Amino acid sequence: MTSNSNNISLVRGLGLIAAISIIIGNVIGTGVFLKARIMTCNVGSPTWVIIAWVAAGVLSLAGALTYAELSAMKPQAGGEYVFLRDAYGRVWSFLYGWMQIFIAKTGSQAAVAVAFAIFLNDFLGGGLRKTLFQTNALGFDYELTTLQIIAVMMIVIITTINCATVSIGGQIATYLTFVKIALVLLVGVGAFLLADGNFAHFGMLNDGGTCEGVAETVRYGVAGTSFAAGFGAAMLGALWGYDGWNNLTLIAGEVKNPQRNIPVALIGGTILIILLYVFVNIAYFYVLDPTQIASVSKDSSVAQEVAVRFLGAGALVLMTAGLMASSIGTLHTSILTGARVPYAMAKDGLMFKSMEKLSATHVPVIALIVQGIWACLLALSGSFDTLTNYVIFGSWIFYAFVTASVFVFRRKYPDAERPYKTFGYPVVPILFILVAGWLLINTIASEPLQSFVGIFLIALGLPVYYYLTRGNQAEISEEI
Repeated sequence: MTSNSNNISLVRGLGLIAAISIIIGNVIGTGVFLKARIMTCNVGSPTWVIIAWVAAGVLSLAGALTYAELSAMKPQAGGEYVFLRDAYGRVWSFLYGWMQIFIAKTGSQAAVAVAFAIFLNDFLGGGLRKTLFQTNALGFDYELTTLQIIAVMMIVIITTINCATVSIGGQIATYLTFVKIALVLLVGVGAFLLADGNFAHFGMLNDGGTCEGVAETVRYGVAGTSFAAGFGAAMLGALWGYDGWNNLTLIAGEVKNPQRNIPVALIGGTILIILLYVFVNIAYFYVLDPTQIASVSKDSSVAQEVAVRFLGAGALVLMTAGLMASSIGTLHTSILTGARVPYAMAKDGLMFKSMEKLSATHVPVIALIVQGIWACLLALSGSFDTLTNYVIFGSWIFYAFVTASVFVFRRKYPDAERPYKTFGYPVVPILFILVAGWLLINTIASEPLQSFVGIFLIALGLPVYYYLTRGNQAEISEEI
């Protein structure tokens, strides 16, 4: 356990089922229901869409296999932050934490909360959305709507729930995860048993699908678009669907029997998600051909269109309710795990000291509140989607660095206790790093502005780092 100045420590209150639920709850959001349309536009063929889902899943599994060794060796709050700190020094770990607090975690929370509000509006027939304020400043249009207010309310509610004991948070994650799995299985099983489908769809190509909102530079069949660019875009879409498998490491200090449960949860949870994703995407193409999927409106989802085939008009209500529950589950686990990063940073003197304080319920309440306030501001700003798009590039830089740290620790601490060792070492982590490198290069080539803005936003953390560590400049100079 981890102690602080108040002699209150984090409690290992999360069992194996709760740990698996946190992974699945973080990963299964809206991507698996929405991305099939865009990916079909990227690569044209159902087979290549499935290959992209499998490849992205294998890549995530390679990362999970490596993270399992790191987490079992260092089962501490903050996870990736701890690995980066111990492998490369405090500057790199701070920049990672800055990215999580400033953009990645809080921006994702804002996005998911607004998505919940949109689904709730759809569920109630579209009457919730009202414009409360509208202006134009410096050439930028800004609109405040009731949906953003609802999003803020959801962030406040879920943050408050997470101020209770971590075991309660784990129980809630478990219940919501069962709802998510049930929704995926309902769509998949219902498609095969009740819908009028045809496996001949797998031999077809997207021919004239509208591909609403998909850039021509990454659209299959458009002159000048390379298959590599399209497949790279499809992979990024699939990886967004898998994003979150690493978040259990952030709360490793509160998992029971971490040397066993963390590796089992990371590996088992990731494999289960791969199976669910591949299964439901095969079901999509069994019911709809590629052109029909590519023509689904960007305001709808492929899962909804499939469910309509065997549930009729009731599919809209069911899918909307399911997406609301899925959004709540993702928001809950994101808030639960995200607050452990500023907590770990504060214990190292790299964040404001108050954030390391634990409440009587043994959770970092101040870190939760600060995280919640910033997520609410991002939700009100309406800029969260832009910010999170910019930081995806930076996130994969850190994923690669964390995975590479397994080589650093094997060299620096050859005799350290390793309850679990990476399966397929060194091939598996090398595979992950190489593919991550390819994705980064592909992103720079296709989205250079977005890539460099992402790096710039992360680099903005350097002045903050210098300010927080201004009394120890000698150590800073040695680390850079």
